[in-house]
Amino acid sequence: MSTVPPPGPQPAAAPPPGLDPEALRAYLDRERPGLVAGPLSARLIEGGRSNLTYDVTDGSSRWVVRRPPLGHVLATAHDMKREFRVISGLHPTKVPVPAPVLLCEDESVLGSPFYVMEFVAGTPYRTAEELAPLGPGRTRAAVLGLVDTLVELHAVEPESVGLGDFGRPDGFLDRQLRRWGKQLDASRNRELAGIDELHAALGRALPDSPAPTVVHGDYRLDNVLIGGPDDTIRAVLDWEMSTLGDPLTDLGLLVMYGTKLDLPGSPISTTASAAGHPTADEIVARYAAASGRDVSAVNWYTAFAWFKLAVILEGIHYRYTLGQTVGAGFDRIGELVPVFIQHGLTTLATLTTPQKG
Repeated sequence: MSTVPPPGPQPAAAPPPGLDPEALRAYLDRERPGLVAGPLSARLIEGGRSNLTYDVTDGSSRWVVRRPPLGHVLATAHDMKREFRVISGLHPTKVPVPAPVLLCEDESVLGSPFYVMEFVAGTPYRTAEELAPLGPGRTRAAVLGLVDTLVELHAVEPESVGLGDFGRPDGFLDRQLRRWGKQLDASRNRELAGIDELHAALGRALPDSPAPTVVHGDYRLDNVLIGGPDDTIRAVLDWEMSTLGDPLTDLGLLVMYGTKLDLPGSPISTTASAAGHPTADEIVARYAAASGRDVSAVNWYTAFAWFKLAVILEGIHYRYTLGQTVGAGFDRIGELVPVFIQHGLTTLATLTTPQKG
């Protein structure tokens, strides 16, 4: 995905769904007099089932607005106050997050709660092809920077930034396993060899969690903005799954996304095949050296990440079979699920650390 185009005169266009620029400006004028210098225009940056993100400008300054999906039902799954709280807490720390501007819980303004934060210029890299123009050296530095930023996040003392009650770390892994098991049950409409075996094996090998930290919940290269002459991480985005919990769940997911899938033509890809991309072992070693944490059980966390993604993909496949998906590529999702299950089983089979209990 390329960076957002620079501000300036834009062709007249209908407001994007879910954001009325005039209503937003009226609200900002009341709550932050002088912030906005002229009429606002807005562009939807991302859509889909996740929270909606808009680029908003008055022609000279820019902001980003986040709100829940249109027609959402479960407010707790798209909690704007929670997202705003975590970036507000982390902003004074070394973790790069956009500066929070304002939280609005009055649904009469845009039809749902929303928040405003600063616009940060940068690029989210989603595929190996998008990384290719950087070359091997810059690609390697960018991914290692991703690891270093994760270490900074996990070094933050939650209580020191007002996030001491941001989650329930006790029993975190057990609750996560049960949650994703329920998600799987809700999408069952075919036999999936190995999925129940993987779920049960994860439960039997549940590791002891280290001290809890703020966890991102979906930490990967395309959820950060990279920019500047040294390709630094300018901002970590998409905090909707953040909580207090086991920091190694973030590492396991990062390792999973650092694994080559070797699925030509697949709608699901990782950046791992890009020239210069660090290996999974290098990612783990970098994190361990910088954080000082025991990462000997990382294969459990990586296997859990494979399981979660298998469940997510099966849910998408299930909706496809019901005719509830729109767009291309959904017809191939179903055939990928067994691949993720097998990766999870293979990864878990290499676990050599003592099992809990």
